[in-house]
Amino acid sequence: MARTSDPKLSHFDPDGQAHMVDVSEKSVTDRIAQAETTITMLPETLAMIQEGRAGKGDVLGIARIAGIMAAKKTADLIPLCHPLPISKVAVDLVCDTALPGVKITSTVKTTGQTGVEMEALTAASTAALTVYDMVKAVQKDMVIGGLRVILKDGGKSGRFEA
Repeated sequence: MARTSDPKLSHFDPDGQAHMVDVSEKSVTDRIAQAETTITMLPETLAMIQEGRAGKGDVLGIARIAGIMAAKKTADLIPLCHPLPISKVAVDLVCDTALPGVKITSTVKTTGQTGVEMEALTAASTAALTVYDMVKAVQKDMVIGGLRVILKDGGKSGRFEA
C-alpha cells in the first residue's frame, strides 16, 4: 500500500479536533476520480442476474442508478465531505464469470476546489450494496471487496493511478 509523503492529516486542526477542511484558497480545477469494487457470488446467482431472472427487476440497471444517486448524496453521508457540484457520474457494472460476480467501476467529475474521490467510492460501494440487496434472497454469503480509488486527477496533488 502506498504511503503519502506528508503524514499530516488535513481533517484535524492543530489541537487534534476534527474539522471540515477550508478549501477556499484552493484553485478551481477540473477534477475526476474513479473507484472500483467487486461483488462475488455463486455462478448460479450471477447467471440469474445476467438472464434477468431476479424477482426484484433489472439488478444491474437499478444498481447503476443507486450508485449515481449515492454519489450526489456523499456530503450527506460522510461528515466532513464538502457538497460539490458534480458534473458527471457514471457507474459501470460488468458481469465476470471468472470471479464469478460483478465488477463495478464508478467515475465522478466536477470543477471545483476539492476532489471527488469520496463520491466515486460512495457510488461504487452503493452499487455493490444494491446488487447484494436485490439478490440476497437467493444468496446471503456474497462478498463485496476490493473497494479502492483507481484514479484521481486535478488539483494541487496532481494525478494518481493505482
